[in-house]
Amino acid sequence: MFRSLPILALLFLSFSNSSFAKSSPEQLQELLQQHKGNVIYVDFWASWCGPCRKSFPWMNEMQSKYDNLKIISINLDQNKELATEFLTKTPANFSIIYDPKGQLAKQYKVQGMPSSYIFNKDGELVNAHIGFTEAKQKAYESELQEFMKE
Repeated sequence: MFRSLPILALLFLSFSNSSFAKSSPEQLQELLQQHKGNVIYVDFWASWCGPCRKSFPWMNEMQSKYDNLKIISINLDQNKELATEFLTKTPANFSIIYDPKGQLAKQYKVQGMPSSYIFNKDGELVNAHIGFTEAKQKAYESELQEFMKE
C-alpha cells in the first residue's frame, strides 16, 4: 500500500504555514458547506493518541467505501512536526485541518481523544462519540449507514 504522505495532507501542511491560511474554524466551515448533502464524520485527533492511530485505517476504509460520506479530521498537536510524523506513518485519504490553538476543540467541547462528530446530509450535528476501539467499528459504521440512508 502507498505509505507516503498523501497529496491532500501535504497541501494542508504547506498551506497552513502561509500567511494567507484560513483559521481552523473557517476551514471546517468551508468543508462542511462544500460537502453538504453528504454525511460528514469529523474526527479530532493528536499524534500522542494511541486509539487515534487505530482509527485512521478505519476512517480510510470508510472514506473509500462510501461515496456519500466525507471524513474531516482535525489535528490538535501544538507542534506540527508531530502531526507530520504521524501522517507519514499513518496516512490519511481524507481532509485534515490543523488546529494547534484548539479553537475547534473548544467549540465542540472535546472531552477525550479521539472524539468524532457526525453531521447528517442537511449539515446538522446528529451524534458524537468519544474514543475508538475495534469493538466500536461496526457500531460506528452501522450508524453512518443509517444516516446515509436518510
